[in-house]
Amino acid sequence: MLKIYFQRFKQNKLAITGLVLILILAFLAVLAPFISPFDPAEQNLAYRLESPSFSFLLGTDDLGRDVLSRMFYGIRISLTVGLVAVFISVIIGTVLGLVSGYFGGWTDTIIMRLVDIMLCFPTFFLILLVIAFLEPNIYNVMIVIGFTSWPGLTRLVRAETLSLREREFIQAAELLGLSRWRIFFVHLLPNVFSPIIVSATLGVGIAILTESGLSFLGLGVQPPTPSWGQMLTSGKDYIHIAWWLSLFPGLAILITVLSFNLLGEGLRDVLDPRINE
Repeated sequence: MLKIYFQRFKQNKLAITGLVLILILAFLAVLAPFISPFDPAEQNLAYRLESPSFSFLLGTDDLGRDVLSRMFYGIRISLTVGLVAVFISVIIGTVLGLVSGYFGGWTDTIIMRLVDIMLCFPTFFLILLVIAFLEPNIYNVMIVIGFTSWPGLTRLVRAETLSLREREFIQAAELLGLSRWRIFFVHLLPNVFSPIIVSATLGVGIAILTESGLSFLGLGVQPPTPSWGQMLTSGKDYIHIAWWLSLFPGLAILITVLSFNLLGEGLRDVLDPRINE
């Protein structure tokens, strides 16, 4: 089965493109301390707003800091926030979805009403509301994004679980007297794993976009830690005389989010049996 999935994945050029771009970004993030030409926090007003050149390949910002070095370190922030936030949301969404779909009854009603309440609020504004009461830093940003991004996955896992609950192998496991935990982790979870992977992959791009938006508004990662959203904020005041301050972080956000979306769509095509029938 894994060989079949691998063959399907290799035939999906867009998914391969997304995976290659993500691997390149991860490689640059790991090697950031070694390949960055300058300290990303080092200020030198003598080189303030230098345009791209051989000395500064992507130019400098309003404090004379090297944009390329800050871009490399910004990859670390974006990938860390995206992966950690999605990990939190996947854990919450998967557990609640399995419990809701398998047990049904009042348990299902309570969880689904909670999901409905969460979905009543626009996610970004809900995050803004929570961040307003917390200290804006990378840890709070990851936690808040993770704890507000699970409702969609909960509904997805619940729908899959409701379908699986009526299958013969689940009923056979119940008749054999297997514990509910064993049914959960041995029989249900592996069968809902495919949609979880796809949702998580797409969710990373959304989390990165959310973090960039928060940092742009000054409610995300705080200086001097480099963040692409934060770089866009500093660049907007100089967009007419220093175009590079907005162009390169914007392109980085676009490419990163697009890469995860391409990979997620590719995985959906590979893992969804209904598409491959």
